[in-house]
Order: sequence, then structure tokens, then C-alpha cells
Amino acid sequence: MTETHERRTDIAATVMALAAEAAELQSRVTELRQELVDVDDCMAAVSTALRRLSSP
Repeated sequence: MTETHERRTDIAATVMALAAEAAELQSRVTELRQELVDVDDCMAAVSTALRRLSSP
């Protein structure tokens, strides 16, 4: 193999690895966003319960 061919292979492998990592990160971001929605729902439920407890 020539040096140029090896570089292209290395670049292609790097691009593929970065693309795979980007996909994993995007998936994690989606999971974290859903967890934030869940936390927000829980906070709203607790807030509602506290209001009910404090009302006469």
C-alpha cells in the first residue's frame, strides 16, 4: 500500500469512528432530554401536592 492510500484509510476509519461516537452522543442527549421531562413532571406533581396540603 502507498502512504497516500494508508492515509485515506486512516481518515476513513477516523470519520467512521467519529460518526459512531456522534450517534451515541445524540442518543444520550435524547435520553437526557426525556429524563429532564420526567423530572419536570415529578416536580409539577410535588408542587401540586404541596399546594393541596397547604390550602385550608
